[in-house]
Amino acid sequence: MPDIMQMGVRQIREGLAEGEFSAREVARAALDAIAERDGSVHAFLEITESQALEAADRVDAAAAQRALDELGPLAGVPVAFKDNMNQEGTHTTCSSRMLESYVSPYTATCVQRAIDAGGIPLGKLNMDEFAFGSSTETSAFGPTRNPWDLERVPGGSSGGSAAAVAAGMACVTLGSDTGGSIRQPASFCGVVGVKPTYGMVSRYGVVAFGSSLDQVGPFARSVEDAAWALQAICGHDPRDCTSQDLDIDFLSAVREGAQSIRGMRVGIVKEFLEAKGLSDEVREKIQEATGKLCDAGAEIVEVQLPHADAAISAYYVLGPCEAFSNLARFDSVRYGLADHGHKDLSGQYEASRAAGFGAEAKRRILLGSYLLSAGVYDTYYYPAQQVRTLITRDYVQAFEKCDAILAPASPRTAFKFGEISDPAQMYLSDIFTVPINIAGNGGMTVPVGLGSQTGLPVGVQIIAPQFKDANMLRVAAALEQAYGTASVAPEFAGEKAGE
Repeated sequence: MPDIMQMGVRQIREGLAEGEFSAREVARAALDAIAERDGSVHAFLEITESQALEAADRVDAAAAQRALDELGPLAGVPVAFKDNMNQEGTHTTCSSRMLESYVSPYTATCVQRAIDAGGIPLGKLNMDEFAFGSSTETSAFGPTRNPWDLERVPGGSSGGSAAAVAAGMACVTLGSDTGGSIRQPASFCGVVGVKPTYGMVSRYGVVAFGSSLDQVGPFARSVEDAAWALQAICGHDPRDCTSQDLDIDFLSAVREGAQSIRGMRVGIVKEFLEAKGLSDEVREKIQEATGKLCDAGAEIVEVQLPHADAAISAYYVLGPCEAFSNLARFDSVRYGLADHGHKDLSGQYEASRAAGFGAEAKRRILLGSYLLSAGVYDTYYYPAQQVRTLITRDYVQAFEKCDAILAPASPRTAFKFGEISDPAQMYLSDIFTVPINIAGNGGMTVPVGLGSQTGLPVGVQIIAPQFKDANMLRVAAALEQAYGTASVAPEFAGEKAGE
């Protein structure tokens, strides 16, 4: 019996088609891996064993009729979902005490499409509370640990999604990205993470943080696996007016590989490489990856993003304002932790929110409330929207000179738990990822080996023009051809690093 949890999407599909194993065996292998490994990683908050086995039986029925292709691109593939995505019959807690008892009455479009495409749903994944954080340390149910070093964070807010793939507990997971929450943990955990262009994936059924910034995307151990997942979840949804109906063949972009990058113009932002706080080992990897692309036939050009340094400031105005608005619904009446020890509704409201929200959630609510208050709105919120326009224009002008941009995904490799306690310093973890959420562009992280100083995974970020996500997949495929696909973290692959 082959090691199913080391396989990619194509290998699983081929094995099912050839009868080497059944989908039920795939599901059981994944559930066994979770039982064996998640005690040390804590990526999962809920395991959906019955749903997984039911889905596996549907796949096996399709395989028996030689109808796997008709079933969908993720037929027989173990998948799992960030816990801000509704799935009927499961708890959707957003890693918050506020929603600890909430059971989803419906399923998010992205989740439904992954299951309809043949995915085997394994469960719900840990995250920073309401997606507020960059380390998964703010989860009310305890942090997730980085499979490459259990004393370090996996990144955030989609830390559970990244760690589940890195530890070989799922082949594909879905996360959400508001300011880097897919790309930064993908870099920390040494996996591929994709944030599609805003509007490529429906947000219906995903608990909102920043509605103009949020976007769902996949984690995987290869660019091809991520493309399979994108093929399944992208597309217009009548229940989300921001979603787009675009016909993009993600798999073709990947399979063209290095051949399609010949003649492509890849932009480098000099200011990013000179940014304060960027570690030497990350800078070295960016320069090395640039050389690999040049060797593959890409033309390297320098581009400018004049207002990129203002992105963090704008984001931490826009994000908290939208979070304040979205979290208002958790009032203990419609949703949220109910505290009935008060005679009046106002007292119940205050008590439930005080007990239900963690420190970071309260910080963002207070900040958003202040920024939207009379006399302050015109000073901060309106200028932040103006900065947003300038940043969007910067990217449009940069992409007149290039087809994709190569940049850091994170200033450094994964840090230890408790190492960054200052919220302002934690916010700077997203310095290279925030700008494209503001502009709405697509971006992804692809692993490029281990850092020379820490020996931990380093990922580089590839940014594409809006709705030209195939560009970044081509660049990512070329880099993957040079570096190889990501592997399961050594501790969970039956071998130790360096052996």
